[in-house]
Amino acid sequence: MDASPSQAPTTTAELPARHRWAALGVLAAAVLLLAIDGTVLALAVPALTESLSPTAEQILWIGDIYSLALAGLLVLMGNLADRFGRKRILLAGSVAFGAASLLAAFSTTAEMLIAARLLLGVAGATLMPSTLSLIRNIFPDDAERTRAIAVWSTAFGAGSAIGPLVGGFLLEHFWWGSVFLINIPVMVIVLVTGLILLPESKDPNPGGFDVLSALLSMVTIVPIVYAITHVIGSGLNPVIIGCVIVGLAGGALFVRRQRRMDNPMLDVELFRSPAFSGAVAANVISIFALAGLLFFFSQYLQFARGYSPLQAGLAELPSTIASIVVVAAIGVLAARLGRGRAIALGLSMAAAGLAFVALAASADSYVWLALCLVPIGFGIGLALTLTGDAIVAAAPPRKAGAVSAIAETGNELGVVLGIAVLGSLVSLVYRATVVVPDTVALDVAARVEDSIGAALNTLDPDDALASVARDAFVTAMQATSLVAAALTLGGAVVARLLIPSMRVPSGRSTAEPARAGADLDATE
Repeated sequence: MDASPSQAPTTTAELPARHRWAALGVLAAAVLLLAIDGTVLALAVPALTESLSPTAEQILWIGDIYSLALAGLLVLMGNLADRFGRKRILLAGSVAFGAASLLAAFSTTAEMLIAARLLLGVAGATLMPSTLSLIRNIFPDDAERTRAIAVWSTAFGAGSAIGPLVGGFLLEHFWWGSVFLINIPVMVIVLVTGLILLPESKDPNPGGFDVLSALLSMVTIVPIVYAITHVIGSGLNPVIIGCVIVGLAGGALFVRRQRRMDNPMLDVELFRSPAFSGAVAANVISIFALAGLLFFFSQYLQFARGYSPLQAGLAELPSTIASIVVVAAIGVLAARLGRGRAIALGLSMAAAGLAFVALAASADSYVWLALCLVPIGFGIGLALTLTGDAIVAAAPPRKAGAVSAIAETGNELGVVLGIAVLGSLVSLVYRATVVVPDTVALDVAARVEDSIGAALNTLDPDDALASVARDAFVTAMQATSLVAAALTLGGAVVARLLIPSMRVPSGRSTAEPARAGADLDATE
């Protein structure tokens, strides 16, 4: 039917260019905050381990409960943003995120910190779909939107770079909870400037709110993610098997319901497009490799190499700087190679870097590690920007929140799987590798066998057994890096086979589906 004024989505095409880019700055600040929050946690693990004495499983929960909540709620929050207004949901989420950050900063037990991280995840789920969906509506022009998403991705990379530096400084001068307090000033900036600069947009005809679909989306994602995060440590026990069955059943019911609805919460028909499905898969794999690397590499630098938190943050800079530099080359690469080949190239570079990290981990000089980190940052930065652009471009403007939620759900699944799978693999190989003599007291042996953090907090640094524990952790890190490299290379193959590589002029967007999306929107 015709798109009458009452039915057309709220448009921001009339915004002056200066206003559009200023609004993008607000959205980039929100992403910067979330990137900082994720990065500093990895650096804080040794310090909070000493303070709160969490078990290895609790450390994993502290790391992945945030992304678990995000992944489970993003589809719902994206739908609510479309319904009630993306600006409104973004600003409400900013307030909630700040409050949850305070709770995390002053946690006194591992259980309390896990609960605070859960609340941070709930609040974060309101932020992420709103940022991408607002970009989709603020920048209707294909070329401008691609540049805007590149800036958005750069903000994420900048947050990853700033996080270790600021976090390292705070950890050397204050207690571990201070790393969460850096969220507060950024949230205040987002809230104040967002009220002034961000335009409101929403779906003018959202239909009735589908409570059952919302519940089914969570029933699908949460049990499956839980099963994946615990299967390595727990094995295929009845709980894990039950979670998989519940998740698969919930997913089947969710898809069936969406296909039958005139106005579905999530347009599952988008996944019929190999290009769209391939972009989502490549996106998940990219984040999987990056999140897993940051999680265990930060621990490796501090536990195995003896770096301070600030030194560890500086040591990770080659990767994050490379992910920022890639923005300058992304237009040329996309124009010369086409999107599919460019994404495959990025993931192949990241896979090579991860493989070389395994070789360089035992080298005495840090220089070799720094050289390995550069292709990881560059390759993943390249892949993330192009896959994000492809996913968002598939949406008509009125459904920007829902499709942005697909992109962000993929991101958060990548984060939670990267931390859970690769983190669990590190623990598994460490426990299988570390050898504790029979003469060691049982309680000490148990802590040494539990995790490298528990071992070094129990033993004297010069103890021979501490050296054994460090060597076992290096072996575990090397094995995990090789697994991550193989999976990332698999992602490159997926991208090459499924994502089209039609070359486009460098002055235009690489987001070919956007025009089809706009045409669809105009004819509905």
